[in-house]
Amino acid sequence: MPELPEVEHVKRGIAPHILNHKIKRVQFSEKVILGKSQGKDTIIKGITLEKFKLYTENYEVTQIERRSKYILIYLKDNHTTRIIISHLGMSGAYFVVEKLEDIPIYNYQKHWQVVFHLENNKMLVYSDIRRFGEIRNVQTLEDYPSILEIAPEPFDEKAMDHFMKQFHLKKYQNMSIKQMILDHKVIAGCGNIYACEALFDASIHPQTKAQNMTEEAKRRLFNSVIKVLYMGIENGGTSISDYVHADGERGTMQNNLKVYKQNICSVCGGMIKREIIAGRNTHYCPNCQL
Repeated sequence: MPELPEVEHVKRGIAPHILNHKIKRVQFSEKVILGKSQGKDTIIKGITLEKFKLYTENYEVTQIERRSKYILIYLKDNHTTRIIISHLGMSGAYFVVEKLEDIPIYNYQKHWQVVFHLENNKMLVYSDIRRFGEIRNVQTLEDYPSILEIAPEPFDEKAMDHFMKQFHLKKYQNMSIKQMILDHKVIAGCGNIYACEALFDASIHPQTKAQNMTEEAKRRLFNSVIKVLYMGIENGGTSISDYVHADGERGTMQNNLKVYKQNICSVCGGMIKREIIAGRNTHYCPNCQL
């Protein structure tokens, strides 16, 4: 699943091509149309296809943001404003092309789900092989309350104070620190890969109970999360499975991973251990992370 660095690169890739341009037409795949006709919210969530088109077509893109793992596209017409909220799920991707055949990866050509036809004769295409992603069109962010529950952006000056305060909440005290930092109410945008890498960088065992963390260890871990997220952005994200940039290029962060899907620890030379924690594959060094 794309995490903060990957979503940041998707946002940066599409923004120059769609900002300040009007969306002339929205086109849905047969899978999306069929799913909606069967009462399923396939890709387009919380709104009918007809209303989605009504609140998207002939609207201009005025702003694009990333919030945690979500892309927010702000729209405006002569009378109203709307916000498209998009989550890439497991295998979602955006491309800006002039025709579908220009998508550089055939599997994404084949599995396009939504096309936003722009006034500049380009198409913003959302493709999703597994169809676990989602796109919403809301009047305000208050219409999608879960996005308001997300912790401050990790690079925000308020983020560490927010992180430290969460350790006082009863629901986290008996939780493993690995599970805790995967909660976007604790740290925004830190998914499984970067959680494993941050815990290794901070020399903290992923099974450590939150209530047993020292103040110094908490701060060290937060700084390690920031460090690995920055590295992920600088390296274009992690392309291990489906993730690609908006131009079809792959990120290179996978070449810099220390524990995730590694076999040998680059620090002590010992074997990397793998186990399931909170339902997620967790990779760590039992010698370096105590």
